[in-house]
Amino acid sequence: MAPPARLLPMKPLRIAMWSGPRNISTALLRSWGSRPDTIVCDEPLYAHYLLRTGKPHPGAEEVIRCHETDWRRVVEWLLGALPEGKTIFYQKHMAHHLLPEIDRGWLAEVANCFLIRDPQEMLTSLVHNVPEPELADTGLPQQVEIFELVRRKTGRTPPVLDARDVLEQPEALLRRLCDALEVEFLPCMLRWEPGPRPTDGVWAKYWYAAVEQSTGFQPYRPKPERVPPALQPLEQQCRRLYEQLYAHRLTA
Repeated sequence: MAPPARLLPMKPLRIAMWSGPRNISTALLRSWGSRPDTIVCDEPLYAHYLLRTGKPHPGAEEVIRCHETDWRRVVEWLLGALPEGKTIFYQKHMAHHLLPEIDRGWLAEVANCFLIRDPQEMLTSLVHNVPEPELADTGLPQQVEIFELVRRKTGRTPPVLDARDVLEQPEALLRRLCDALEVEFLPCMLRWEPGPRPTDGVWAKYWYAAVEQSTGFQPYRPKPERVPPALQPLEQQCRRLYEQLYAHRLTA
């Protein structure tokens, strides 16, 4: 009688969700963090980004002091072993944190996904924290770069979520994302407890007031605020890049 076949251990799923600023990225972090099979991390390359660029972001010195600034160590951790009982590692990334000197080879080891937001809504929110943003600050050029790199290397179109779609139909879009990642959708992804999380970066006190009060995805509400005239050329640049990704977005 032949011995029973030995089951191979399940390979962890590492999800790299590449977003721009002032999106629903932290709400998605809460969503995935609600799953019992998942661990999460919050913008692990942020400290390296601030150290290298010197950007005057709120709390920059504290971020650099409290978080890992060596991108190589960050990547080693992102690809490392997961705690027992966990099979998914959800990584919330800001695309602009992936600076040019950071090797892209490790992207082949993660499931790359993209979260986008209409440039008018993103920019009118961003200027409250970054008064004079440049194109690179929006993350859109980096999102397109990563998207095209992944598509070229894998021959497949990676998942793209638009923030408005998620807010309008959270369950349908999360189901589509889970299908694309070949994992089971869990209803617990739609609700979470309010308050901070130990996995939040030290920058949470500057950026996360709204999400800390939330218990789920908030209904979509259009923003009537217009982009200031000085930033309208930037909005046009952003929109061209946004539309490249929007054409590939998941729909309900």
